[in-house]
Amino acid sequence: MSRAPAAARRGRRGAARPARTGPWLGREIELDVGPVAPGGHCVARHEGRVVFVRHALPGERVVALVTEDRGGGFCRADAVRVLAASADRVERPCPHAGPGRCGGCDWQHASAGAQRALKAAVVREQLARLAGLPDVPVTVEALPGGLLGWRTRVRYAIDPAGRTALRRHRSHELEPVGHCPLGTDAVSAATADRDWPPGAEIEVVGSGPTVVLAAPSGDDPRAPAGGSVLAGPPRVREHAAGRDWELAATGFWQVHPAAADALSACVLDYLAPAPGETALDLYAGAGLFAGVLAAAVGPSGHVLAVEADPQAAADARANLAAADGGAAVEVRTGRVSAGLLGGVGIVPDVAVLDPPRAGAGPDVLTALLALRPRAVAYVSCDPASLARDLRAAVDAGWRLARLRAFDCFPMTQHVETVALLEPA
Repeated sequence: MSRAPAAARRGRRGAARPARTGPWLGREIELDVGPVAPGGHCVARHEGRVVFVRHALPGERVVALVTEDRGGGFCRADAVRVLAASADRVERPCPHAGPGRCGGCDWQHASAGAQRALKAAVVREQLARLAGLPDVPVTVEALPGGLLGWRTRVRYAIDPAGRTALRRHRSHELEPVGHCPLGTDAVSAATADRDWPPGAEIEVVGSGPTVVLAAPSGDDPRAPAGGSVLAGPPRVREHAAGRDWELAATGFWQVHPAAADALSACVLDYLAPAPGETALDLYAGAGLFAGVLAAAVGPSGHVLAVEADPQAAADARANLAAADGGAAVEVRTGRVSAGLLGGVGIVPDVAVLDPPRAGAGPDVLTALLALRPRAVAYVSCDPASLARDLRAAVDAGWRLARLRAFDCFPMTQHVETVALLEPA
């Protein structure tokens, strides 16, 4: 892998990363690989230092190339040769995956069952270490479909030669990728035989038969709706929970076709909303969870949805106004905060929150629990932020009653969880 000057290596939000220089940089070392760690790594130790090694599996012996060393007690490495392989190791189906290549996939070298077991181990470890909950059983459930061809939204960078590319791990260096095997057929076909301006970024959005090419805004796939549509309609339709949802093409929606159904069904099961109850939906997006709660509490119930992004809030209002037979839904445009919850003006029986990757934060969670709902469903895409917020819930006198995890992002380190909180 070539190494750009330090000034050219910048984090996803533009901050320069420290140079990857250190005493072991570029060194090859033999490692006995230990347990999985967050971020698609496994943990190994060598000469008193911790090595976070990618492209390995627990129990293997590998030769690893140190790719990042800033000194101190740890470094990062890629397994470049396997001396003793795990029974769970498989051939990578994508030619762009592997050491020094595309950073989008973390576990292509692991079987499907092993991938889910590794993710479950990460969730358990984070709950034990950060939340103080050491005995939570976790099983990551597979969604319908296979490991490939599931991703309905793919974000590409355009390299200097005008080719679609994906970024390498912890780098802005580009790996030219004409076809990402994770993408659906429609998404993959959308970028074929097109000329792209070097340096641009595009997001391919495939919703059913509709494909949209967009210039995204922001680097977080869960960022508020924005950007500009380059080709295709400005709005798309998604189908989940037995009905259609319309949203801006550049707005947030789950990228796995089965994820919205699985998550909304789990939230409904956990909260068991009764007719006439009041429900609160925080970080409501286009209104998925508010919609299923409104149908459950019925015309005599009430649902309040809060969403910071104006376009997403407008989409939620339109979607929820079109629902038949359910509760009237009030959609407020505003940033979810402890102050907002302190003056929310309702006493919810149940609540759901689906925050960005950074989590809701202890202040927001504590303010929500102070409203004394009988049950809270917390949807999370990051085990560490979930665990930190659960710690705040436990400290506030609540308990983790149930937890399910879903493999909404096969081949990657990412996992979606739904936690049910109840007063202890």
